[in-house]
Formats: sequence, structure tokens, C-alpha cells
Amino acid sequence: MTARFGLPSVTGETRAAMMAAYCVARGSRGFLDGLRLSFRSLAPVKHAAPTLATNRCYSVSHLSVRERIEKKRKAALVGGGQKRIDAQHKRGKLTARERVELLLDAESFCETDMFVEHRCSDFGMEQDQNKFPGDSVVTGSGRINGRLVYVFSQDFTVFGGSLSGAHAQKICKIMDQAMMVGAPVIGLNDSGGARIQEGVESLAGYADIFLRNVMASGVVPQISLIMGPCAGGAVYSPALTDFTFMVKDTSYLFITGPDVVKSVTNEDVTQEELGGAKTHTSVSGVAHRAFENDVEALLHLRHFFNFLPLSNQDAAPVRECHDSSERLVPMLDTIVPFESTKAYDMLDIIHAIADEREFFEIMPDYAKNIVVGFARMNGRTVGMVGNQPKVASGCLDINSSVKGARFVRFCDAFNIPIVTFVDVPGFLPGTSQEYGGIIRHGAKLLFAFAEATVPKITVITRKAYGGAYDVMSSKHLRGDVNYAWPTAEVAVMGAKGAVQIIFRGKENQAEAEAEYVDKFANPFPAAVRGFVDDIIEPSTTRKRICRDLEVLASKKQVNPWKKHANIPL
Repeated sequence: MTARFGLPSVTGETRAAMMAAYCVARGSRGFLDGLRLSFRSLAPVKHAAPTLATNRCYSVSHLSVRERIEKKRKAALVGGGQKRIDAQHKRGKLTARERVELLLDAESFCETDMFVEHRCSDFGMEQDQNKFPGDSVVTGSGRINGRLVYVFSQDFTVFGGSLSGAHAQKICKIMDQAMMVGAPVIGLNDSGGARIQEGVESLAGYADIFLRNVMASGVVPQISLIMGPCAGGAVYSPALTDFTFMVKDTSYLFITGPDVVKSVTNEDVTQEELGGAKTHTSVSGVAHRAFENDVEALLHLRHFFNFLPLSNQDAAPVRECHDSSERLVPMLDTIVPFESTKAYDMLDIIHAIADEREFFEIMPDYAKNIVVGFARMNGRTVGMVGNQPKVASGCLDINSSVKGARFVRFCDAFNIPIVTFVDVPGFLPGTSQEYGGIIRHGAKLLFAFAEATVPKITVITRKAYGGAYDVMSSKHLRGDVNYAWPTAEVAVMGAKGAVQIIFRGKENQAEAEAEYVDKFANPFPAAVRGFVDDIIEPSTTRKRICRDLEVLASKKQVNPWKKHANIPL
């Protein structure tokens, strides 16, 4: 019998065959492909009414899928297996998932791509025992003190945390989402490098991540926490992020390992000496801080995160403050020694004026002649910059200029006001500095302060000599409010050096020096010219800065249009 439109009618046998084909296809991975193949031999129909057989097949298939989901989920949660987890703990390290759990607020983590697996089919990688749900990285979003953040945590228990195409794809996905919604990205790095079995696909994955690091720069804060090895090309992702922290004794950063160094340069060096936390926080300046262990590092990272805005569209974070903005600080009236050659600690000044004496210092062990870090003033996050008289008399050199410039540019990119304390006798002299390019590197700090459009408040505590005076957020570089303490000296150089030049070969050098000091070694020459806005009592510094920050909160300043500036790199 023929149905409408000239098509054959569907018999009972045909319908049963169709149901069987549907069950087979529904239970397979390639549902649509299986469906097409199974129906090719059947007579085409317009539609068919559901039967008990249909419902029965769907139920069995549904249970099968649910079982597979649970099986994959359980496999993803244990990563490379309990044996490798135990080995990770023996090394004093947490697993990737334990790190995420400790970093984020309880039950706030929303994981993405838990079921993603690598696609490599070479060298036996296609075998089931070499497939791990989620591959070698855990990715997703969560909250830190209620504020959104995106996280990836490399899993050393799965192929040593090596980066595959799927691994890179997962990281790129959360970075794209972070930029789209305006939220920071935190990377917990613990990886042996590229996955050799995947060859160029692994290298392409690194490049994809590097591109997103660059695109996200200045858009959302990026933080890297190195919690294990990070070698070869992998090191460039942390280098492109805003802040890099390390864990002592268990984390390493280097382009080439000790064995390669030995074969090429014949140098004997350990992993710790070549790329350990001490090397990068005190010698190279690659890392910003180091912590004793995983737990301490993650807890400090939670604390540090509170200082940062979520993106460049947000103002500096403000929280409730229980420290009065009108508080006077009497100790500051006597903190600067009467003798201009005697040192004092700039950190004492910063702690004294900050809310609840809280200051998160950045790079405390590198270029110690300049201090940078985050504090709060009347609840508002500010970036603190100050010359450190205890180290090299506070002179600016190559390393301190680069350290200060990078910090200032971060603050400017993310709308964080900058408070600068000046006690600088000049740039450090010497052939090593000149040969190393102090002119070019010193210009970076000058460029950073001049380019910044965020509120800028400057306090000259003692010396402000020569070109270094100009560089340190002077009124000439668009400083919004510039103060001087009564102990301030704004001059081309120190009195003794100036007198030796001006009165060379003349008698009564001592009298000439006293005359020069009386005329220039005080804040009046700058004040009468309007280069400082006021000469204030040191004890009122906190009160004045808090008031100024409140006024400058609505500041709007725009630089001339340009594709980008050409900072002297």
C-alpha cells in the first residue's frame, strides 16, 4: 500500500528496525552520524508516533550517559591518580584543585572544560590510560572575598602539567571571558613545559596564551603564582603578567635548565641558583615576592587581591575605614635626622600614614633603594613610591628606575592614585651605571610619572637634587599636589659640591657653603616659584593626603591621541 506523496507506508517491522537504530545511535558518541548511517536503508517517513519501545530505549541510554558523566567527573577530580597526588604532597606541594579551593571563597568555584581531553594520537597517546578528563589544567571562575576572578591551575600529576593544545585552549577560553566581563586572571603555574608528543601544536598553544597576555595587559590585572617548575617558552607568560610571585624551594623559572647551561657554557649551577625564588626576587627582578610554602602564598595572594580593581573600567577599590582620616602622626615631626647625611627608614613614614599601618610591599628584596607597594588612605587603595635613604642614600639607579616605572604604569593603567615620598640625592654615578644604560633606564621612570593621568600627590621629605628631583613626580610632570616638609632641600646638587664648583680656588669655602645652605638648602626656593603647593608640618601629612585624594577622586585628564607611546625600553 502506498502512502501520500507516493512514499511507501511504514510497516511494523520497519518501525521496530527504526527504533533499534535509534537506540544504537543515541548511545554512541557520534549521535548524528550514527543516526544518518542507520537510517540510510530505511524507507523515508514524514514522522512516526512514539511507542513504549522508544521511551524504554531513551531511558537506558540516558542512564548510560549519566554513568559516563559521573565516571569522567570522578576521574577529573583525581587528576593523574592517587599515587601521583601522594608524590605531590611528599614534595610539600598542594594539588591543582587543592590550590584553587584554598585561593577562592568556599563553594564559589565554577569549573569549565572538565571533560576536555588532549587530541594527540601519536606515541601511544591515543590509548585510554593516557587520556585524562580536563587534561593537565583546572580552569574556571570564582570569588575572592566576594569579588569575581578567573583562575587556571596547572596539574603536575597529569603529564607533569605539560602544555598541550587542549590545555592551552582551556586557558585561552577563561582569559577571553575575563576580558569580556572585566575580571582579573590568576595563573597557578606548575608545569614541566611543552608536551613533546604534540610538537608544534604545543608551541602554538603557548603563542595563543602569550597573545592573550598582551591583549589583557592594562585591561584586567594578571597575576602569576609560580608553584613548581616553569621552564623554556612557558616563562614568558608570567613575564607578561603584572605580578609574579614564587614559592621558596619548590618553584623555578628559567629559559634553559642546568644541564643545558652546563653543556653550552660549562657552568655548574643548581636549579635553585639558576632560577629559584631567591634569584628572581633579589637578583634578576623577574619575581615580585616569594613565600615559604603553597598555603602561605595563596593566603597572601587573597590578601593582595583586595588592593586591586577588577578592570581598567573600575576605580581604585574603597573599603570601610576605621582609621580616622584626620589622624595626626606626631612621630613624623622628628623622623628626619638633623644631619642631612644620616639615614632613616622610608618604610616608617609609609606605615605611619597608611590606614592601620598596613602596607603590601612589592619587590622588597630587589632594588631596595626605592620602595613601592600598595596601601590604603581613608579606605582607598593607593600606590606608594618612595626613595629609601637607608640604601645607597636613596639614589636612583638602573634597577630602581625600572622597578619604579613598572609599578607607576600599573597604577596608572588601573586608576590607582600614586603617593610619592622624595628623598633623592640624584642618580647613582659610576661606569657600571653609565655602561649599563642609566640614561635610558632612568628615562623610563620619568616617562611613567609624566604619562600618568591618575591623581598624583608628592611629598618631599628631605633631598630633591638635580634631575632626580624632576623625575620623582615633580610639579613639572603634572603632579597634582606637591608638598614639602620643613626639612626639604630642592637644589641642583648638595651644598658642598655646589660650593666647590661656584667658589673654586677661592678662600673662605666654609662661609660660602653656609651661605649656599641658607639660600638653597630649604624648601623656600621651590615654594616661592610654585613648584611645591605648600610647606606642611610632617604630622599633618596623612590628613592632607586623605583630603586631597577625596578632592582628586573626580579628576579627569587625557593625553593626546596616539596609537601608543614609545617608552625608552
